[in-house]
Parts: sequence; structure tokens; C-alpha cells
Amino acid sequence: MTTATLPVTPLVPWARLAPGLLLLAVLLLLFRDTAQAMVTIWVRSETFTHCFLVPPIVVWLIWRARGRLALAPVRPVPWLLVLWGGACLLWLLGELASVNAATQLALVSLIVLIVPAVYGAAVTRVLAFPLLFLFFAVPVGEFMVQPMMDWTADFTIAALQASGLPVYREGLQFVIPSGSWSVVEACSGVRYLIASFMVGTLFAYLNYNSLRRRLVFAAVSLAVPVLANWLRAYMIVMLGHLSGNEIATGVDHLVYGWVFFGIVIGVMFMIGARWSEPELPLPAPRAGAVAAPGAAGASLWRVALVAMLLVAGTQGLMWRLDQPLGKAPVLALPAAAPGWAGTAAYQASPEWRPNFKTANLQLAQGYRRLADGATVTAWVGYYRDQNYQRKLITSTNGLVDGSPEAGWSQAARGGTTAAGTALRTAVLRAADVSSVGAPRLRVWQLYWVAGRTTTSDVQAKLLLAVNRLLGRGDDAAVLLLYLPLAPGVPTEAADALLAEHVQAHLPAFRQALQAAQAGR
Repeated sequence: MTTATLPVTPLVPWARLAPGLLLLAVLLLLFRDTAQAMVTIWVRSETFTHCFLVPPIVVWLIWRARGRLALAPVRPVPWLLVLWGGACLLWLLGELASVNAATQLALVSLIVLIVPAVYGAAVTRVLAFPLLFLFFAVPVGEFMVQPMMDWTADFTIAALQASGLPVYREGLQFVIPSGSWSVVEACSGVRYLIASFMVGTLFAYLNYNSLRRRLVFAAVSLAVPVLANWLRAYMIVMLGHLSGNEIATGVDHLVYGWVFFGIVIGVMFMIGARWSEPELPLPAPRAGAVAAPGAAGASLWRVALVAMLLVAGTQGLMWRLDQPLGKAPVLALPAAAPGWAGTAAYQASPEWRPNFKTANLQLAQGYRRLADGATVTAWVGYYRDQNYQRKLITSTNGLVDGSPEAGWSQAARGGTTAAGTALRTAVLRAADVSSVGAPRLRVWQLYWVAGRTTTSDVQAKLLLAVNRLLGRGDDAAVLLLYLPLAPGVPTEAADALLAEHVQAHLPAFRQALQAAQAGR
């Protein structure tokens, strides 16, 4: 006795593609603002210029697999609409919190989910790599800039010291006998890392059949640019030092970096090509495996239509929640506690301004301790009706703006706890590290979001999204407490004064911020 094999439908003819293509068109139409924001980042940021190559490469990879697709049976997987709904929720939360990375990741996830949900596992297996490769179009990775800058500085300074050069370091700036250097964003190597990983995974897919070889080469394409960037930074500093700062400075700095990176990646591909494997032949079609053209059409359309309704419902809910208050916030900073007196805010020379320029309100107040006259300045940036142009948590907001013209740099960062509350800590320094007696500031920082305080960007964004989803608005603020650091005075003395200020005034700051929100 034999068991009958149920017929399945291949991906062709073109009528089979209609439900997926229509779903893709509806998705891009309803999420056009997200797609446009993604392309805008590609245009604006040199780090993500490579993203323009991703869509045509994906189209080429799909066309390249057309022979296998012709043999792949179509079986819609309706339960994957649960994941589709999850991606819609991710987009909604990202939109409520104005997080580009979340909304764009959700959009690409929805595009990718079209294939397994509408066409099933067999088609997905054929297109697995092109679908995953599409995620390279999401411009994420800037969160790695700061740690990679730290790693580059650590390696460069260790290598310089191993080469016999004395080094004085403060944060990401350091001085050697021939001059001063600074590790900036362009030195982090994030551009090298992302570009290498994207090209490396494509190389592995096209040249290997073994999953193990592909994963190994992908891992190598991640490790090599990091190591290469460290060596690049060290060699540039040494070239500048040995040439009396005649070469490897200014524009040469970047040119040498890209030339070195290109050579390293070229060598990596030459070595990887030694283990290339021939392309596998097409499998022979199974007899009786193909059904009549109309067998799965109704199922394809049902899944696609439900997916369209979920997307439309998400947009409708966002429209309902996205109703700005339009009322300017009113905030009064708290009066000085007993033992303290209100005074003018401290003005550093050169003047330092927190880089939260889009806040609805920016207020500063000095608090002088009566016992010895020591003064702490409190600065509050208050946000309401946040959007992509005006929001509390963004890569452009911070203690300093990072440009050479700003005149300030962040020399140290860390964290502490005072009065049971976690705070970020930092030391800011005016001018460059080689100047003597430059003004310094000790700064403590925390976020306030709808009655809760945090130092985490991620937690603050989640609180904002949840509060908006529950109809509680998006009021939020950043609180900075700072004071000048006298030359030779350790930060512990400043921290003790700041801790005393937090103990005396933080509850009043909470109440003032809560009152501002209540006055919406």
C-alpha cells in the first residue's frame, strides 16, 4: 500500500507572485515615511552609503535563484502572521518613541516576512540569504562608535608605549613628544566594520556551499576590520611622529586609512578564494509534485489580505495616538533647600552649553552651599510633543556636540549612585589635551520620563513608547548637575558635593517635573 503525495504549487507562473507583490506595494505605500527616512540616512551619512547597493544586490540574488524558485513548492504559512503582527508592534513602538532604528528594522522585517508567510518554507529556503542580506539596508551600527573609539585608543596607546614613546592620555585624547592626537568618530572603524561584514557575507555566500565555511568567513570579515583599524590608527600616529607631522595628517589621515583598509580586505578575499567551492547543480524536479495553477491561489490571497489589514490597522492606531498636545510646558526649578541658597548658574570659560538644543525648555539655576560657598549648577532640558526632529534621546544629543569648533571634549565617563538614584558621570575639558590649565567640569546626568528616572537610553525610549501607547503623553527631561574642577583637585571632592546636592534637591526636582507634566 502506498501513501499518496499531495500536490504542491510552484512559485511560477507570474500569477503566483501577485499576492506578495501587492502586499509589498501596500506595505511600502503605508510605511513610505519610514522608507524615505531610511534612504535619507543613506544619503546623509557616509557610514551607510553602502546601503544603496543592498536592494539591487538582493534583486540580482533573487534573479540568480530563479531556476530553484521554479521548482520550489508554494505552501502559505498563516501562523507566521503572528510574527507579522509582532513586527507591526515593533514599528508602532519605534514610531511612538521616534526611534529610526526600530521602525526601519520593523519595515525590513515585514518585507522579509512576506516570503515565508505567503509562499512558505520551500521558497524561503531558496531565498534565505537574499532575505537576510536585506537587513544590511537598515542603517544601524552607530551604537558601536563609542566602544570602538575606546578600543582604538586603548590599542594605539598600548602600541605606542610598546614602541618606546611616552604617552599622556586623557579620555580619547593623548599627547606624545611630537604632538597631540585625538580619536574621533572617523577613527572608530565602524565604517570599515559594516562594509567588510556586508561584502564578506556576500563573498561567502557566492563562493562556498558549506554553512561552516560561510560562517567562518563571515566571522573573519568581522574580526579583520577591527584589527586592521587598530593597526591603521597606530601606523598613522607613528608616520606623523617619524615625519615631524608632515605626512599622515589632515586629509592624508583618511586617505591612508582607506587605502590600508582596501589592501587588507583585498588580501582577505584572495585568501578566502583558495577554498572556493563549485556551485551546486539544480535538483531534479520530483514527479507528481506540481499541482494545478489555481490550487493554492486562494490561500495566498487570504494570507496577503490579512497581512494588509494588520498593516492598515497599525497605521490607523498610530494616527489616533499621534495627536500632539501643542501646549508649551511650564516649569519652575525648585528653590534651594535648607543650607543652600539660589544663585546664578556657573558660566565656564570658554562657555559650555549642553548639546540638547531642541528642548522645548532649557533652564539653569545655581545652588550655593552656605557652609563654604561651593556652587552646583542644575540644568534642565524639558521635552514635549517629541518627533524625529525634536526628541530627548538621539545620537546628536549629549554633553558635547563633538565638533572641533565646540571647544569642549569629554575626557571621562562613568556612573554613580546618590540618594538611591543611578546617575551618569563625566568629566568635560575645554580645548585640547595639550593645553595647560584648561577649564574642567564634573557633570552628573539622568533622564526623567513620566515620573521615573533612568540613565539608560534604551529604558528611556521604552518608557516614552509605553507612556504614549497608554495615552500618558511624552513629557521627558534631562537633568544635568555640574561644577568646575579646580586644578589638581580629585573628582571625589566634587562628587561628594554633588551627592549632597542630590540628597537635598532631587525630590524637589521630581516634584517640579511632575507639576510641569500635570499642567499639560
